[in-house]
Amino acid sequence: MMSVKPRVAGLYAIADSTYLQDDTFVPAVRAALDGGARLIQYRDKKSDPTQRETIARALNAVCHAHGVPLVINDDVRLAVVVGATGVHLGRDDPDIRAARAALGRAALIGVSCYNELARAQAAQAAGADYVAFGRFFPSRTKPQALSAKPELLRTARAELKIPIVAIGGITPENGTSLIKAGADALAVIEGVFNQPDIRAAAERYARLFTNHSGSP
Repeated sequence: MMSVKPRVAGLYAIADSTYLQDDTFVPAVRAALDGGARLIQYRDKKSDPTQRETIARALNAVCHAHGVPLVINDDVRLAVVVGATGVHLGRDDPDIRAARAALGRAALIGVSCYNELARAQAAQAAGADYVAFGRFFPSRTKPQALSAKPELLRTARAELKIPIVAIGGITPENGTSLIKAGADALAVIEGVFNQPDIRAAAERYARLFTNHSGSP
């Protein structure tokens, strides 16, 4: 695990089993990192536990070599076992304090807050390192996800002290509006990992931050 807690900003690429297979996670993530991804999340709802651990260890090694944090979706135990930087928690996952007790003070813990500012405020109070809002645009990965408005980012930016991640249907064309509204990072799944050239796709998102005055 990284000794210094990393900054959450820039392209947050979510490597998801919806688009990746056991043998494509590592090369795909490497390509995203080469394209400028600043944080990787491993999200796998298909592989068996043994295979998930194998993939997570390999991804952790790749991310470590690039100096980029790896967080594990939902699974605190897996994050501990492979030495990942942290974990991302949803509504039905272990609570923040339990995750912190298992992972330690240096771990990066993020929380999905959907379209709920109060949930984000509670997460910050409980020790979360960042919160994620969305979906902001129609999403093929999670078509039933709750809808959020850019105004939520503006309000959250004024109310919260921790980084804010936006997710849901984000493209290189609409992402700048969310950065301007207050998002520190853009979380992307299909827009990176379901593209014919993953590195080039990641570069297009990374460029949004390079061109923005508040870029990392």
